[in-house]
Amino acid sequence: MQLNQVARAMLQTYGAQMAEQFGVTTVAEQFAITGPKETALRKKILESSAFLSMINVMDVDQIVGQVVEVGAQGLHTGRKAGGRFTKDGAVTGHDYALVETDSNCSVSWDTLSIWANSGSEGQFMKLLNESAAEAFARDMLRVGFNGTSAAATTNATSKPNGEDVNIGWQALVARDKAAQIITTDVYLDADGGGDYKTLDAMASDLIQTKIAPQFRNDPRLVVLVGADLVAAESARLYDAADKPSEKIAAQNLPYSIAGRKAIVPDFMPGKRMVVTFLSNLQILTQRNTRHRKAKHEEDRKTFENSYLRWEGYAVGNYDCYAAFDESKVNLGPAPVTP
Repeated sequence: MQLNQVARAMLQTYGAQMAEQFGVTTVAEQFAITGPKETALRKKILESSAFLSMINVMDVDQIVGQVVEVGAQGLHTGRKAGGRFTKDGAVTGHDYALVETDSNCSVSWDTLSIWANSGSEGQFMKLLNESAAEAFARDMLRVGFNGTSAAATTNATSKPNGEDVNIGWQALVARDKAAQIITTDVYLDADGGGDYKTLDAMASDLIQTKIAPQFRNDPRLVVLVGADLVAAESARLYDAADKPSEKIAAQNLPYSIAGRKAIVPDFMPGKRMVVTFLSNLQILTQRNTRHRKAKHEEDRKTFENSYLRWEGYAVGNYDCYAAFDESKVNLGPAPVTP
């Protein structure tokens, strides 16, 4: 399909409106975003992902710096003979490092023509804006859960989940405090042929053996659970249900696990389980490094929205992050040793 004239005209209007919004003469060339416009862009991306809006997405001044805990951590009350009780500042002692991060959302001529023919000009503009913001937000999470390295040149074909874009949360903990992650083979088997019969038992083990004592009963602890584990638990509950109401309940996962709120985040590996505070997961962007560009690339028959910045990931406090290495989680009974 060729780009129809309606879509072509709408793209010109979109570019003009975007240029006016950001106070530049053209958005077809890379331009910097600072001040209130930077805040507005950040807010738009956060609004595009429910999970992204739950965690800490913050601006920092330096490319390399010390990770700061966000929110009240541990005990803040006590006394001191002959003086006043004080609590040390919330600096964890480990560092973050940001890398140049470049996102590009391309919309084909076919899609643009369909959008142009399906609604008003305002709807067309909204679809273009939302497609870019959602793409940027999804990739921030995709890398956060799957990233293991920051390659000089990334490969989206061999590393489709951004494994080489940046070092994500699980990889950071594995690198800096490996004891927080269970890396031995474990088996989830409802019939009792493995290490755990339920997800409740898995999460309880993480809390009791890996989460620091001062955080174990903190109401902010949540269980992040992969879709494969949820599917296995759903099947177990559904098969065990003998009443229609029980079957409906089994179909309404996610639910609470080990007495904690359970969340199934997008792009988290299917057999991973993490217990942590949502505020413990951080995405850091260097202030005043955001650049945008929106250009009609006729040779590629696409309209491309680009977003360049310096960005990285951090875990505020390793003591309140515990997880299973998904590659070691097995569904079914443990093999019988001869």
